[in-house]
Amino acid sequence: MNSLFLVILMLAGFLIAYHTYGRFLGKKIFRLAADRVCPSHELQDDLDFVPTNKHILFGHHFTSIAGLGPIVGPAIAVIWGWVPAVLWVFFGSIFMGAVHDFGALIISLRNNGRSVGDISGDLVSPRVRILFLLIIFFLLLIVIAVFALIIGILFTMYPEAVIPVWIEIPIAVWLGYMIYKKGASHVTLSIAAVVMLYIAIVIGTYVPLDLTALGLSGQGALITWIVILFIYAFIASRLPVQILMQPRDYINSHQLLVAFVLLGLGVIVARPEIVAPAYQASPEGAPPIFPFLFVIIACGAISGFHSLVSSGTSSKQCYNEDDARYIGYGAMLTEGTLSTFVIAACVAGIGIGLTVEGETFKGVAAFTQHYSSWAAASGLNAKIGAFVEGAANLISSYGIPQNITITIMGVFLVSFAATTLDTATRLQRYIVGELGRAIKVPQIGEPTVATLIAVITAFILAFYNGSGKGALTLWPLFGAANQLLAGLALLVITIYLVRKNISSFYAAIPMVFMIIMTGWAMLLNLQNFFNGGNWLCFFIGVCILVLEIWMIIEAIIYFKNPYAPKAA
Repeated sequence: MNSLFLVILMLAGFLIAYHTYGRFLGKKIFRLAADRVCPSHELQDDLDFVPTNKHILFGHHFTSIAGLGPIVGPAIAVIWGWVPAVLWVFFGSIFMGAVHDFGALIISLRNNGRSVGDISGDLVSPRVRILFLLIIFFLLLIVIAVFALIIGILFTMYPEAVIPVWIEIPIAVWLGYMIYKKGASHVTLSIAAVVMLYIAIVIGTYVPLDLTALGLSGQGALITWIVILFIYAFIASRLPVQILMQPRDYINSHQLLVAFVLLGLGVIVARPEIVAPAYQASPEGAPPIFPFLFVIIACGAISGFHSLVSSGTSSKQCYNEDDARYIGYGAMLTEGTLSTFVIAACVAGIGIGLTVEGETFKGVAAFTQHYSSWAAASGLNAKIGAFVEGAANLISSYGIPQNITITIMGVFLVSFAATTLDTATRLQRYIVGELGRAIKVPQIGEPTVATLIAVITAFILAFYNGSGKGALTLWPLFGAANQLLAGLALLVITIYLVRKNISSFYAAIPMVFMIIMTGWAMLLNLQNFFNGGNWLCFFIGVCILVLEIWMIIEAIIYFKNPYAPKAA
């Protein structure tokens, strides 16, 4: 099958879904009302609650939910074949992920911009609120620590990206100042900002900043970057959202559009055939496709982290409830589009040519070489490498130098990872505050104190073993736990719809599917942890699973009489 046909088919499907199923959800299920006052107006503080143009907020929301998830997930999952990956990205995005993101945004908009974890206390019970917030805190703790590490690794992998990524910060501050203080056009200035960024990309290509070249060892360079990134995360999450986060993410959304155009042109010009198998049930060393396909591909189809962004930062900035479909439903389909291009790069673009230790492989041999086993394809370098190699092949097919292409992709990867880092830190600040109120210790919710708790706990996790890689000890827990969070967020959305006497079918079916599949994956992971003697992950995993089961049992009790008074 030709990759061009696949991409066109997927994009057409997403476009149709947005204007049909998305419109139906907005009108008939969530019943959007343009005249309903949003928290951004009612609670405006010009720090977190800021009424925002829907296009700017779309950029922030999309880059926050995306990160590296829609890249690394599909880049490893295609080892089971391109058909399962494509089907899950397509149908998962439309009927599960977009419903999840859209629903979380709506219920937060109607509850003063609070998180789904906090709202669960109103819908089910105060016990559930504390349980849910603890689960969220743990997941965000891992995200902050791991993404600081990932960005540090990416800076060492792509030193050409260092200068452009850091130059983007003053460009974003300038953009935010001009839009909010001078009333300038966000369209014109954002284009100028992107032009400046790409000039920096060309500079970075020829002036790479490699800390090892400055006398630091490889490990020393990595630790230095991680420390710098924790300091950056603290500052970024304390700044008013419109000063740095919003404009920077808006620029990154333009980066995405440029990447779509570059990759789209590559697919049109090169028209590479898909060289991956359609289906491969048992790759060497790989876990079973069921249920792990639905865990490995998370952000490209559905991810619990998205509910935290929808009900965390985005709901505090949404200008009008009518914007919610564009932001919540539309951004998820855009993420599915990104995953589509990633799949095309990994299963077709890589076949144009893959060089390994001086030997070049083409066609099926290139895919087989990279995806020879689960171990060979599952490292961060391997997952990102498959995408970067395939994307570089596609883009260079019409004459852009490969060294420039690699820098473009490196900046793209780091920029999206950085968005996840500071958004997760900001979200953790909100969660600490909500948790403090739930346990009657509101003092820890003071913004600076809450941010310090978010950063210091992640720092301790990262450096408990002195390497900066401490969070990798718990990373094996993240995939299944994150997807279980998606199931629990859908559970909250379902209960909300039941209480409103609205058909809950459209959230309940995805909820049941996600809880079953990811609960199954968690049990298999626990078995592996037990057999391998990984007692830390085993015991923490058991605690997470017990908390999740407890939440589900409480919800089932309240499903029997959703209008009964909530237990204390």
